[in-house]
Amino acid sequence: MLDKSKEKKLLESYVPKYITSNDSSQQRLMRELAIRTFKPYLHGGRSMELGCEIGYMSELIARIVDHLDIVEGSEEFIERAKKRAIPNASYYYSLFEDFQPEPAYDSVFASHVLEHLYNVPLVLEMVKKALKPQGVFLVTVPNARALSRQLARHMGLITNLSDLTPNDLKGGHRRVYDLVSLKRELEYCGFEIITHGGILFKYLADFQMDQLIDLGILGKEQCDGLFSLGQEYPDMCADIYAVARLKK
Repeated sequence: MLDKSKEKKLLESYVPKYITSNDSSQQRLMRELAIRTFKPYLHGGRSMELGCEIGYMSELIARIVDHLDIVEGSEEFIERAKKRAIPNASYYYSLFEDFQPEPAYDSVFASHVLEHLYNVPLVLEMVKKALKPQGVFLVTVPNARALSRQLARHMGLITNLSDLTPNDLKGGHRRVYDLVSLKRELEYCGFEIITHGGILFKYLADFQMDQLIDLGILGKEQCDGLFSLGQEYPDMCADIYAVARLKK
């Protein structure tokens, strides 16, 4: 059973790690590419974001919806997101498991959320209650089969692609996904997959990708190329995604 007090303390303990890692060049790029991927499935309206971290993704979402409700279990993350002064955002300090939404949302975003959850089906039940009948659920998670992770296995740094690495554990990850397990989880919980795929063909570790971007070795053309390459080879991308709706 989830110890809610302990869970909130855990969330706050992860803040220092995410303040640094989620403001990196690669992470900003990943979130921009996720929005590019999801934009064709969005038509304004009211949106809910599960978890805001430092607020970078929140800012991107808010630009393409009419109103954004942000649900976050860390007070520190909420305060950091509020400093961005997003004009069409509202904030709710709550564990996802406790949030009681009305079926008012045209879209719900869960960017790098499912891998952290104590009880995924319980949170997805809340999402189902939040969505309008024609609403969409937009999910991204780190990919267990990213080429960089496969390289790490061949280097002997991990034994299995499903292993939680020290970096995963430091960031509060409880599981890893590939496209098969992500689709299975969503379908088991009552969603129908509209589309799925990968975001950003990733061949090196996070810190190496950051360095290449910061040094200009990976410029816009190369990053756009890696985005397109990821559409061809989703199994080797940094992130995998799904766009889903309520099963009819």
